[in-house]
Amino acid sequence: MPLKGYNWHETYDWNYENVPGAQLVDEKVVPGRWDYCDLPVNSPLGIAAGPLLNGKWILYYASLGFDVLTYKTVRSRERASYPLPNLQPVQSESLRQDGNTLVTTSAMHNGWAVSFGMPSRAPEIWRADIEQTRSRLPKNKILSVSVVATPQPEWMIDDLAADFALCARWAVESGADCVEANFSCPNVASADAQLFQQPETAAMVAAHLRESVGSKPLLIKIGHITDESLAGSLAQALAPHVSALVMVNCIPAKMVDGGGRPLFDGQTRGIAGPAIYEASLAQVRLFNRVIRAQGLSLGLVGVGGITSAAQVQAHLQAGSHAVQLATAAMLNPSTAREIRGNLGSRT
Repeated sequence: MPLKGYNWHETYDWNYENVPGAQLVDEKVVPGRWDYCDLPVNSPLGIAAGPLLNGKWILYYASLGFDVLTYKTVRSRERASYPLPNLQPVQSESLRQDGNTLVTTSAMHNGWAVSFGMPSRAPEIWRADIEQTRSRLPKNKILSVSVVATPQPEWMIDDLAADFALCARWAVESGADCVEANFSCPNVASADAQLFQQPETAAMVAAHLRESVGSKPLLIKIGHITDESLAGSLAQALAPHVSALVMVNCIPAKMVDGGGRPLFDGQTRGIAGPAIYEASLAQVRLFNRVIRAQGLSLGLVGVGGITSAAQVQAHLQAGSHAVQLATAAMLNPSTAREIRGNLGSRT
């Protein structure tokens, strides 16, 4: 009987409550020595924040062969999810640039538009859940917690940085092994830009985060970058504060239905799934090149459309030290087991 994953036909709240039970599965050994930002781990396989709505989801996917589990992005205050559709399939082959207009479909093939709005339970709920989850998660599994600020209209950048840092400190106090800060969501720093596109501002926020998490690994999730100058500036700005960069957090596009009518009020949404695999791999290569050229100490975690052992190997060869899956794991929870069975030692 196929394993159950996230039911994209149902609401976020329904999926939060309806979690499959952890499985008893023998994990296949992945040859080689692996780490996640210098934390020892049994494989390079992680799962991104998207499918892991709470601790029960983390324990479920941990039992299915994922070694790094990223708790879905949390905030300093409660926020509800956007209404359905939260995951809207679209027609797309390989998506390599921002700003396309894609046509929706009824069935998932190569990509879908993600529209949750980064919901979060209240801090007292997610903090207790993280603490309980870490106590139940096997010691050889890593619990990463994704955090984001919740800017208010009157806030300045110092307020934004303080809110990021507060969430990160709460995550560490609750038992997170590492923290992943999301710098790649609309309106994080201003109405017309994203934080990862502003190296100096990103570095200032990252410095506050580093102070908040202490010696714990700090990762920054960034969006789609193709410009080498921006990549170099961002890597140089973040390297003094950050353990690794996680990329790529979707590719923005607009959606229309079969009749040409716009969805989501004509606003862009991030596209995830196999359609963005080539773009994510190209971005890892770009950042690996600029990091090496500048002699920086900064790791890379590849994410975006990965579905197979061959694609994991490609990311490792491109410069990633670990990977995260999301769409593949949501559609096929057995993905990690299948990849582990086919993943040989690095070449």
